[in-house]
Amino acid sequence: MIELRTPTQIEQMRPAGRFVASVIQALSEKADVGVNLLELDELAHQMIKDAGAESCYIDYHPSFGASPFGKVLCTSVNDAVLHGLPHDYTLQDGDLLSVDFAASVDGWVSDSALSVVVGTPREEDLRLIEVTERALAAGIAAARAGNRLGDISHAIGSVAHEAGLSVNLQFGGHGVGRTMHGEPHVANDGRPGRGLKLRPGLVIAIEPWFLHTTDEIVFDPDGWTIRSADGSRGAHAEHTVAITSGDPLVLTARD
Repeated sequence: MIELRTPTQIEQMRPAGRFVASVIQALSEKADVGVNLLELDELAHQMIKDAGAESCYIDYHPSFGASPFGKVLCTSVNDAVLHGLPHDYTLQDGDLLSVDFAASVDGWVSDSALSVVVGTPREEDLRLIEVTERALAAGIAAARAGNRLGDISHAIGSVAHEAGLSVNLQFGGHGVGRTMHGEPHVANDGRPGRGLKLRPGLVIAIEPWFLHTTDEIVFDPDGWTIRSADGSRGAHAEHTVAITSGDPLVLTARD
């Protein structure tokens, strides 16, 4: 069921957005050569505790997961692009790291993701991150009352196709509210003018993710970590966005 939030409820969602943004920012600053993925998870865990927030991930167990997630953060490295389960891995020079984090504050959820290069970057990785961020911005710009859900998807996909990238449609954005994942699904490619009409009060996570040379994916044995089928690297970006009567409101905007 698709739920619309009142202006008062959207105001109540702001603290969750600010908190998630602060954690994503802290993680991007912490990520460096020699830092273990478990250290990043522990930083996010401590920030949740300090803020009196609740993790959306630790007990999360959808059908595709081999077990409850058990961590509070997704860390996807290099050819991993989504749902990376933090494990005992020390970041190396040149690694492409995506961090994805969602939490609940006072019963309201926000969700956000960011990709960074650790140490010496490859030009193709920087370009992939830039395209992904540009696609996110295009999707947000299309998230206006009166438009259709397909307008968001088309805006994202157009940026990808112009950059020569193919788009996987198995995973994408989603509704956000009292829970992390709800309706509607927000595909990362689509036809303009199609789908759900956007109305004030709809809150969605818009999250493009792309791979260098494929749109095919495989799962690790943990049932969580999603990798490119050909070993190419991936980038991921995400914001939680509220549709208003005016401009889109990015609840997870970072300073």
